[in-house]
Amino acid sequence: MPPVPLFDGLSLTIVFGGTLLATVLRSGRRELRITAQALAGLFTRHFSAAQAKADLAAQVSAIRRDGLLRASPRAIGDREFDDVTDVLIRSRSLDALIERHHDYRRARVTTANVAVRTLAQAAELGPVFGMVGTLVSLSRLPSTGLEQGALSGAISMAVMTTLYGLLLANLVLAPLARAVERRSQDEEKARQDVIDWLSGQIEPALPFAPQPVIHAAHHRAREEA
Repeated sequence: MPPVPLFDGLSLTIVFGGTLLATVLRSGRRELRITAQALAGLFTRHFSAAQAKADLAAQVSAIRRDGLLRASPRAIGDREFDDVTDVLIRSRSLDALIERHHDYRRARVTTANVAVRTLAQAAELGPVFGMVGTLVSLSRLPSTGLEQGALSGAISMAVMTTLYGLLLANLVLAPLARAVERRSQDEEKARQDVIDWLSGQIEPALPFAPQPVIHAAHHRAREEA
């Protein structure tokens, strides 16, 4: 039997096209949009805790020098930290800052989980469409008998669709799902580091410091991280 070619257009169409179509049909527009954004985010610059601290340093110094009562918000270009510092200045409460951080964290983790779930679902579908390709190849066998050329073609297509399904699932989709998950976890750890640093820097400037409440909030943040 001649060697099996490593490229087959019909096999690629069945496996890649079928997996894509089934994923689109199983997922809503929101899930697909979130997944696309998460994949695009893999190629953008990672969140830097050191850079965020440097950007916040001027505002922290002003708050420690002048107090929260005379402080005014200063945007650094990060939506979460612009919002939490604004909440801190308006409420003069670290508790409010930490709770707002939790709101942002829950939203980010939820969207990351949607993307991971969608990619994992697509990874499960890849081998399924590899089997579909095998069935299609068998259906192409002539009913009048097994000719050598027809048998070789059917075996070749069955092998290629199975191979493509396994490669798509295990070398593309599953690694992408794990990459999105790791990116999310790394960002949350970095953002929590900034929140802990910011809380420690601002606490001495509070007009009053409800220590037990603050420590409890920090403990809850550590557990969720």
